Amino acid sequence: MIIFRLIGESFRFAADALRQNKTRTILSLLGITIGIFTIIFVFSAVDTLRSKLQESVDKLGSKTVFVQKWPWGGFGDYPWWKYVNRPEPSLRDYDLLKNRLEYAQGVSFEISANSRTVKYRSSSVEGVGIRAASQDFNKTWNLDFQDGRYFTENEGRAGSPVVLLGADVAEGLFDGNDPIGKSITVMGRKLNVVGVFKKEGEDMMGMSQDKNIVMNLNFAKGIMDVESQRYDPTITVRGYENIDLDEIESEIRGALRSIRRITPGAEEDFALNKSTIASNQLDQMFKMVDIAGWVIGGFSILVGGFGIANIMFVSVKERTNIIGIQKSLGAKNYFILLQFLFEAVALCLMGGALGLLFVYLLTLGITAAGFEMILFFKNVVLGIGISFVIGTISGFWPAFSASRLDPVEAIRS
Repeated sequence: MIIFRLIGESFRFAADALRQNKTRTILSLLGITIGIFTIIFVFSAVDTLRSKLQESVDKLGSKTVFVQKWPWGGFGDYPWWKYVNRPEPSLRDYDLLKNRLEYAQGVSFEISANSRTVKYRSSSVEGVGIRAASQDFNKTWNLDFQDGRYFTENEGRAGSPVVLLGADVAEGLFDGNDPIGKSITVMGRKLNVVGVFKKEGEDMMGMSQDKNIVMNLNFAKGIMDVESQRYDPTITVRGYENIDLDEIESEIRGALRSIRRITPGAEEDFALNKSTIASNQLDQMFKMVDIAGWVIGGFSILVGGFGIANIMFVSVKERTNIIGIQKSLGAKNYFILLQFLFEAVALCLMGGALGLLFVYLLTLGITAAGFEMILFFKNVVLGIGISFVIGTISGFWPAFSASRLDPVEAIRS
């Protein structure tokens, strides 16, 4: 019970110090407030951005491997000269690979072309992404439809002129009318709409299907060179959920080395990319931003800590005779020490709470401006924790010096 009384008295003393010496206390708390505001705002912005980017990365699938020419990770010293002469994934690679993989629930060959115009009668949509994929595209990606269906096996095998539309493309061409069964013009060819993807919205990495259309690969072979590097050919492999990703990757690597007749010990001429690569790159990038936030906010907190220590030394000086009376009445040293230590912590918590309030108000303003920003609970806890630690460190020596005062000398002062 005495601890709770001490805490209550400490907060009362802190409030009295704030009320009696408003300017001095506010200026001293300003360092803590600015420091907590800086650190927590940076961390909130980074965590929000990381969360949105991670949502985009998660769309790739935790068990999905992409066979490509270029490995992901174009930051820093990227040795592009090692990869420039590699062959693109080919239809031969795809055909042989899908028959050799036991751990794959789906294997698809995909290409993409950007900025094409799609027409329906007098309506047109510009800047549409054109994608073509083999039949297993619906097994390697999670596809949700708001209208229609996916390609049938017969349509894919025969190369039928059918197409799937992104939600924005369908809205731009048909203005809310039913698009299923209608014919649109793509690259000078007529295609029948059989499905419309559910609207996904914009993401941080531009991976939404909203502005894309998808045709089957066998039809695309008649209007473009599907193995050209202009269309970024990719073989996508999604493994079974109960199989470890390393085993899936190992099986793909072994099969592809055999298909391309790569001798043991020779360097591979293909890249196996996966979502963990992107996640690791994001972690490295945001780690540097976190460090910058600690450095910038740390200086403010350091100044604030000295300010709190100064307030506490002044407070000890002003209440020296009260300390002497308390000790003469039997107060132990630890009681005096805890009293001033809790007061320092209370002042820091006030400054930290003010900094968190400013961060919260700023996140509301940024969200209202159109970019969602979240003050995560873990950052609130971090801000409170930092305030508590700074209050403990900056208040310990003044509290210790107060606890060591001689009661007679203290009363005489």
